[in-house]
Amino acid sequence: MGIEGKTTFVNGKIFTSDDRMPYADAMTVAGGRIVAIGSEKDLPGDRGTVIDLKGRRVIPGFVDAHMHSVMLADCMKKITVMPPEICSIEELVQAIRERRAQQEPGQWIEGWGYDEQGFAEKRSPNRYDLDRGCSDAPVALLRNCAHIRCVNSMALKLAGIDRNTPDPPGGEIERDENGEPTGVLKETARNLIAPLLPVESDEEKVENLLGLGKLLAARGITAVCDMGNLDPSDNFPVYEAAAERGLCQKAGVYYMWDFFADNEVFEIPAERLDRNRQIFAAGLKLLGDGSISGKTAWMHRPYKDSTDNYGICVCTDELLESAVGFCKKNHCQLSMHAMGGRAIERMVNRAAGEEKWTPEGIPYVRIEHVTDPSAESIEKAAACGISFVTQPIFLYAESASYLANLGSDWMKRCYPVKTILEKGVTLGFSTDAPATFWAVPYDPFPGLKLAVTRTAADGTDCGKENAIDIETAIKLYTRGAARAAGFPETGMLAEGYHADFVVLDRDILSISPEEIDQIQVEATYADGVCVYRSDR
Repeated sequence: MGIEGKTTFVNGKIFTSDDRMPYADAMTVAGGRIVAIGSEKDLPGDRGTVIDLKGRRVIPGFVDAHMHSVMLADCMKKITVMPPEICSIEELVQAIRERRAQQEPGQWIEGWGYDEQGFAEKRSPNRYDLDRGCSDAPVALLRNCAHIRCVNSMALKLAGIDRNTPDPPGGEIERDENGEPTGVLKETARNLIAPLLPVESDEEKVENLLGLGKLLAARGITAVCDMGNLDPSDNFPVYEAAAERGLCQKAGVYYMWDFFADNEVFEIPAERLDRNRQIFAAGLKLLGDGSISGKTAWMHRPYKDSTDNYGICVCTDELLESAVGFCKKNHCQLSMHAMGGRAIERMVNRAAGEEKWTPEGIPYVRIEHVTDPSAESIEKAAACGISFVTQPIFLYAESASYLANLGSDWMKRCYPVKTILEKGVTLGFSTDAPATFWAVPYDPFPGLKLAVTRTAADGTDCGKENAIDIETAIKLYTRGAARAAGFPETGMLAEGYHADFVVLDRDILSISPEEIDQIQVEATYADGVCVYRSDR
């Protein structure tokens, strides 16, 4: 650092995400915070070390307000069941065979990321497909939405699942025409396998997370929300240990309430709820329904080519009420996964009847995904201060599934970002990685491209009436995401805010929208410290 620990960045094209001063060319940083920003000629004289940005575009660090970072870090070591690595069920079978050849009999084989529309066969794999890959060890694949598992016959046997096993509440054991389980376990039924899956040591989880942190920094991500696991493990100590060893991202950690609601002694220590910490506990996460691609999101109307499939409501009234009670008592945020219109409406209506229970500046309830909200739900959320967090990468990467399950007209009305903003809802962007059908699921740039073009990766028109300009899209991935999740002094480049920013290799505000996904990060700064450089 320079004189009195100050560093001044000059000769930049700085987009601040701050409507009070959207653009600047210089800023001074001290103690991890921005102490001055604006025109270089107007900055105070005591500038410390001076760094020339050489005319590069600078934006705030990305805030991925909804991902599953610990899960993602673990997934990176499993079979990646998505293009370009695997494009058919036959290729999947071969990948399982190859993994089995590297392992011992009885050792679990795991994979993640499949979507039936991504296979040449255009169908889901089943137990018999997986058995062809390996029959002497259990196999479990997590669908890209993370709401469905596909397992082989040995895994079913180990879990005690057969034709007589009843569907759990909020879930479905898919069965063939003879009543036999197919190996596809939907929603809460996927949890029947969870207790049997290998558990990594705490040290392995920390190492995985440190590795992921470097990858996130290379894409300009300086803050994340971890929305919980598919088991009752506690991610908070993992983040704390990783932060002590150099993890640069700020993180808000949520607890998946399904796994803690029956634990009478579960609590979140008050010190963890301090949002001024690098790592803080943000609140609880609930699952209200499923996914569009899995046809389990709970909709107001049936899916295409169906007269009675409206999706699945996976959250009981008892679970919802206990979550509301816990969050009110602890003054923490409640997050509800709700893709379908009925799930969104249910949660918005329930939350609207409550007085805000969180400190100022933190939405007491946030709705995740918000795929098909009604006009009434949008207006009620705006009036009550309920935030939305959505994922433009879904349409970009999963348009084939949306077309197959909803049809073109319905798909184009999904994720009505422009309407949500016009009604005044606090809205943020994210990826939901690894529940994202994309080879680099945490990359923010494909999502930005979709938000601006409303054109999927395969060229599908996703409803251009809801396209937004690039400046608005960046705000939603920075300031909007920080506000929706409740990160203090984060998401903008303004005096008093954390000096989290990204230097890009080209000007995202002036290039063709078709080039947005080609942008590379040259440098990422977290609290004024360079945590990534492309030339290192």
